[in-house]
Amino acid sequence: MEARAVAKTVRIAPRKVRLVVDLIRGLDIHEAQAVLMYTPKAASPVILKLLNSAVSNADHNLNLDVSKLFIKEIYVNEGVRLKRLLPRAKGQGDIIQKRTSHITLVVAER
Repeated sequence: MEARAVAKTVRIAPRKVRLVVDLIRGLDIHEAQAVLMYTPKAASPVILKLLNSAVSNADHNLNLDVSKLFIKEIYVNEGVRLKRLLPRAKGQGDIIQKRTSHITLVVAER
């Protein structure tokens, strides 16, 4: 049995989120929460909230034992890109792509 939580269209670039995700892959829930609390990256609070959501799903929907849970799978995909225009010389414009992320987290009992 495994519980899942998904955060879609998070306004942080996937490359930056993957740095934090790689720190907690395979860890127990309590260890992962401790790592996320003290990691000074913008993605840490978002992933911590997602982790708490997955644990809550496991507890309430599937009646899994929270003390035995670990992060079975966590990955980041690229979401939609928001395109913005930056004015340049001679009436031209540069396109700035603001990248977003889809984060998927799966917890299971060990």
